[in-house]
Amino acid sequence: MPEAGTDFRELTNDEQIAAALEEGRRLFAGSCDFIFGAQKLGQLPPQTLPEIAFAGRSNVGKSTLVNALTGRKTLARASSQPGRTKQLNFFDLAHRLMLVDMPGYGFAKAAKSVKEDWQEMMFDYLRGRPGLRRVMLLLDARIEVKPHDQEVMKLLDRAAVSFQVVLTKCDAVKPTALARKEEEVLALTKRHPAACPFLSVTSSETGLGIEQLRAELAAFALPPQ
Repeated sequence: MPEAGTDFRELTNDEQIAAALEEGRRLFAGSCDFIFGAQKLGQLPPQTLPEIAFAGRSNVGKSTLVNALTGRKTLARASSQPGRTKQLNFFDLAHRLMLVDMPGYGFAKAAKSVKEDWQEMMFDYLRGRPGLRRVMLLLDARIEVKPHDQEVMKLLDRAAVSFQVVLTKCDAVKPTALARKEEEVLALTKRHPAACPFLSVTSSETGLGIEQLRAELAAFALPPQ
């Protein structure tokens, strides 16, 4: 079994890769409970576990990805009115890792004050949460990278928080177009010091990339008791 904290992508031994995939499966097959929704920074729960946050535009498939990772259909629920939810939702995964579902951004109908409040709250959370290990920044593989996405990348750079791009809905993109999208996004991340030099290709519909992403995130979890 790989040592704790070993990056899954650095593994080359077949047995270690298989062990890491199994560790990811076991972790995400464990209990996962919603524990708190914070609308203000003063409401954040005490930091007792390493945290992984999920960020992305409204309708990018953020809640769907969290549900796919945990094998639950309704653990994280998308708002019926994008931009209305301004809440950080915390999910305790097997008492080993905290998953944080961040409110979506880029909502066209939201008032300017709402957008500014979102950015201020998110920056304060990102900057002031020492146990935050990584932000998974979700981008829809079917569409171009939006200005709001690039603004959030800059926000993460300023907050000095490591982020990893996750392409979602990749089942709806043909292989050639998907390869071009990967090249485009990787070139973009090279311009951001906080970005990981790799990305994840996923589909919550088909399960593409879900096992690998579980294994990657399991490397941040506390050891099993």
